[in-house]
Amino acid sequence: MAELDKGLRQDAELIVGLCMSVEEGDTVTIITDNDHLTEADALAQIVVERGGFPVVMNNEYQVKKAIADMTFPMAPPKNLHQAMVSSDEIIIITNLEWANRFAHVSAVRESCDNNAKIASVEEGIGSWNLTEADILDATNRAKAAIEAMKGAKWCHVTSPAGTDLRVNIEGRPALEVTPIKKRGQMMGPIPLWSEVAFAAVEDKTEGRVVVDGIMLGIGLPGQTPNPIEWRVEKGKAVSIEGGEEAERLKEVIEGVDGATVIGEFAFGTSEKSPTGSPSEKGLLGTVHFALGDNHNAYPGGKNVSKLHLDGNCLNASLMIEDTGVYIVKDGKWAL
Repeated sequence: MAELDKGLRQDAELIVGLCMSVEEGDTVTIITDNDHLTEADALAQIVVERGGFPVVMNNEYQVKKAIADMTFPMAPPKNLHQAMVSSDEIIIITNLEWANRFAHVSAVRESCDNNAKIASVEEGIGSWNLTEADILDATNRAKAAIEAMKGAKWCHVTSPAGTDLRVNIEGRPALEVTPIKKRGQMMGPIPLWSEVAFAAVEDKTEGRVVVDGIMLGIGLPGQTPNPIEWRVEKGKAVSIEGGEEAERLKEVIEGVDGATVIGEFAFGTSEKSPTGSPSEKGLLGTVHFALGDNHNAYPGGKNVSKLHLDGNCLNASLMIEDTGVYIVKDGKWAL
């Protein structure tokens, strides 16, 4: 096998060894695209060194089409679907926005039900300068927040940009999306990202979301240059206002079943997640909401939609109304 660059080897070992904990004899499916073939091969090499059996599947056609067309099906072709549900570990190293949307397909849920570990790899492998301690810190913050929110019904989120929203999570268990994956745990990005997510009770969210960070699904390369305001009543975005980005979002969701529902409420716990990419959703001090589906990925979620579009709020404050306890305040960790 070819000698790997030192940084690439270090990060690939972090992914395969720490985050996915591949063991001898494991069957590993690595899903990739043309832009990430070198990195996918590096991950495969580390899997082999640990005694596993990797298969690299290039899904370039679907990735390319889905990025260009929001209506293009996200469900994988049958051969990839079968590989996923037959794997011990599934590692996805593709365009990260595509991977985020792919997390909401039934093949991912079936793989989790089959006790697989599944994760997408964030951009920049080989240059992260990330340590095991960084990963554990983000994970421990997520666990502390989940403990503090047990039994909570209402949360209040505000931000300097104008977000002011009450969201109900009564009866909805937390989804821990942290870098060290467990068998059967829902898919999430690794290793920089860390978040806690909930399926918002579908008919109770009220207030205003102002997206001033990343907005997925509308072709933005980074943060939105013009904040996008969602006015929310009884769990649905009844208006979307702002600049051309807001118009694009309205075009994307128009006529799509379930796409106006606030499906997800989540917040980041990682100090290492970079801004200006989908990874920003895992950054400590941000809170994000998603329009659309929550039934595949989030415990208790009931909204079915072919779309799931995340918008991020920067420097947020998040308070548990039941107890008055802040998880983050003015973009800083408060627990």
